[in-house]
Amino acid sequence: MVKTFMDQTELLRTQDRQMGAAPLIDQMTGHLATLEDALTFVVLPETRRPVALALAGASTLAAWQALDAGAVERAWRNYELGKRAAQEAGEPMYLAHATAEQAYVLNEAGRPETAVALVREAQRLGGQQMSRRLRAWLYAAEAELSAKAGMPDDCRQALDRAAACLPESEEARDPDMLSIFLNGGHLARWRGNALALLGDDDALSSLYEAFGSADPTFIRATSGLRCDLAQAHLAREEHAEAQEHLQQARLLANRTGSVRHRRRIEQLTQKL
Repeated sequence: MVKTFMDQTELLRTQDRQMGAAPLIDQMTGHLATLEDALTFVVLPETRRPVALALAGASTLAAWQALDAGAVERAWRNYELGKRAAQEAGEPMYLAHATAEQAYVLNEAGRPETAVALVREAQRLGGQQMSRRLRAWLYAAEAELSAKAGMPDDCRQALDRAAACLPESEEARDPDMLSIFLNGGHLARWRGNALALLGDDDALSSLYEAFGSADPTFIRATSGLRCDLAQAHLAREEHAEAQEHLQQARLLANRTGSVRHRRRIEQLTQKL
């Protein structure tokens, strides 16, 4: 039964990155309800733990989808569910991941400094049991949120730590944390994103490096990358290039139904 749950979550994760969250809301809601019911009626701890782990993974996916759809309160509640499930499963990696992603809800709510504090708490919660790829992911998240909070020194230090932690392999997926995709190309995109938020001239080289190696199946991520490129060009007052990337980003955001990306596209368009 647990394998079936995990396979269903994986299918929804694949559909999410290719199609966006909007078409999956009903399926995701039903999937979470089934997992919660299963956990409610499982008795022995050795049986509860794998079900709780499956619920933790599905809850964070549902939360990220809710955040992408602009449903901030639903995202927060799903992250809380994911954290409780990770604690019951005894999985600090899943707890750290859910906590760090929850920091993005705080950022969306206009509290970037608190978001930075929460992602650092996630690093503490993960402790020494985290994989190198997850540790690098947490530092990259700290860098992005620090940039949004106007903390340039903290941002650059976190980027350096992320690069130091990341395994050299080109493999992107973390075998111990299936929701984590991070390799050199992904980190280049994250670095470019953070530097673009700071208005740093080095952002473009990192972003175009990431653009050249981007996985075409990550449709929503590509929309975000186009937004990053537009922001970096705007910082250099290169309006024609920024407009081209925003047009492409809008097409992809409409395709996936991403409210977060549409909102960012409108904010950047106003600066043209």
